[in-house]
Amino acid sequence: MPQAAGTINGAAATVGAVIGPRLSAAGGVVITGVDVSQPLPPASKERILAAFLDNQFVVFRGQSLTREQQFAFSSCFGEVEPHRGPAAAGKRYGVAHVISNLGADGRPVDRSSSPVSNYHWHTDKSYYAVPPMLTTLYAIEMPSAGGDTEFANTAAGYAALPPATRRRIAGLRVVFRWGAAFGEAGGGAAAQATMRERPPVDHPLVRTHPDTGAKALYLGNHASHIQGLPEAEGRALLAELLGHATQPQFVYRHRWRAGDLVMWDNRCLLHRAVANYEMGRERRILHRTVVKGTVPV
Repeated sequence: MPQAAGTINGAAATVGAVIGPRLSAAGGVVITGVDVSQPLPPASKERILAAFLDNQFVVFRGQSLTREQQFAFSSCFGEVEPHRGPAAAGKRYGVAHVISNLGADGRPVDRSSSPVSNYHWHTDKSYYAVPPMLTTLYAIEMPSAGGDTEFANTAAGYAALPPATRRRIAGLRVVFRWGAAFGEAGGGAAAQATMRERPPVDHPLVRTHPDTGAKALYLGNHASHIQGLPEAEGRALLAELLGHATQPQFVYRHRWRAGDLVMWDNRCLLHRAVANYEMGRERRILHRTVVKGTVPV
């Protein structure tokens, strides 16, 4: 008989992660039998990591986590990075930082029109020289309806490209910078200051996953242009590939419940929040951690 290992919503949780069926063609599985607020048994950690690599993202339902517990769980898989930036001042962002639609006055705000908002397809911190391998996002408070997150499998998108396109893009490198989506508008003084602190970096347009060897498109909202191509041509190619990689057959939409923890692979997924709720009226609050990865190749 398995031993109890903590509780989930008041029910005993058994030792050993139980992997559910695949959620969609784009990937994903629900993992049960684990209270992620408690130290992970080695066997559970191995099963979670294997499911993560096989399915690109994993979902844990009905969890109850402090920020410190979310940090501890994330650190099982690597070094958790502190959040940096003006919004981090005075907050415990080094443990797990807040993703919300709340303004400075604590009231809901609709930010979906901002070109750098999370409502556009992106992969976390692709403008870092060493971007993160994974992100965890934990739902604290969700709207009465909507507030979903979509994930696009860019490895599946790459595999579905015509051979001629794969030959065309082989070896190309993308320049990433925070604020690239502002374009010529610049985003104002605060955005300009942030961009000066984060110089552009370049990564392969087609990156090879360090653990699985699978090739995936690496692009999104922080992609500025392609090295060696005229800027207009490079941006058109990035837009074409982004449109291809985010077709419905490559996308899973997660409908959040409070207590959900989702962990996803930034090396082969894009994601975005979905503006399908009353953003100016209803609260949407989640906690995020990111785990340091390796230089894309």
